Amino acid sequence: MEIIAIANQKGGVGKTTTAVNLTASLAAKRKRVLLIDLDPQGNATTGTGLDKNDLELTITDVLLDGVSLQEAIVKSPAGFDVIAANRELAGMDITLMGQTNSHELLKTAMADLVTDQVNGKTKPYDYIIMDCAPSLNLLTINALVTTDGVIIPMQCEYYALEGLADLSQTIERLTELNPKLYIRGVVRTLFDARNTLANDVSAELDAHFGDIMYKTHIPRNIRLAEAPAHGMPVLAFEKSSKGAQAYLKLAAEVIKQSR
Repeated sequence: MEIIAIANQKGGVGKTTTAVNLTASLAAKRKRVLLIDLDPQGNATTGTGLDKNDLELTITDVLLDGVSLQEAIVKSPAGFDVIAANRELAGMDITLMGQTNSHELLKTAMADLVTDQVNGKTKPYDYIIMDCAPSLNLLTINALVTTDGVIIPMQCEYYALEGLADLSQTIERLTELNPKLYIRGVVRTLFDARNTLANDVSAELDAHFGDIMYKTHIPRNIRLAEAPAHGMPVLAFEKSSKGAQAYLKLAAEVIKQSR
């Protein structure tokens, strides 16, 4: 079981879009996948067809009340398992301020899930995908302490380059808490090959990060933008779209990394 965090401190770069559609694409390739929404906005939850305000248990119950991850798992209309989030998660930083080991709550909960799998009490997953909030808050730190590797979605513009440098430094500092933490890959999102700036920044990324750049470029695509409004990953909304096909290719790259 591989635990992957989708993270970027900069908003609007396609982070949640990547979390939802990578999960759906891995599931389409017959991988057993769990999506964990760690963003109080709950966009990943609604993007899978769930009503974030009509759920008995969410990730908040896991982190605050000691509910097991297994109890909080729901099957989404998209066809894969989800641990949902909603605005109840918003005050987590204040609630947990000063609590001992507050940065390890998710890691502890995940250990219970792993133990259950070993003992045959729950079905195993090939991948757990975590959608992080666009900030370095306590929830994101919990994800980075728990994860095996980080996938960073990035729009090809210069401000995003600065954000990527900041996130890289953050990840390096957090290796003290999680020695396994590393950047699994950087994926270019909202990419327009007709845009000279996008191509220039893309070339800079290739030169600087080399092997950790995914070859797949996620294009600007109207179907990708429309799918969340219908509560669907783009693969279910329009499988033939360029966005859907791009995420299937990204999933293949992620699976290849696992071998």
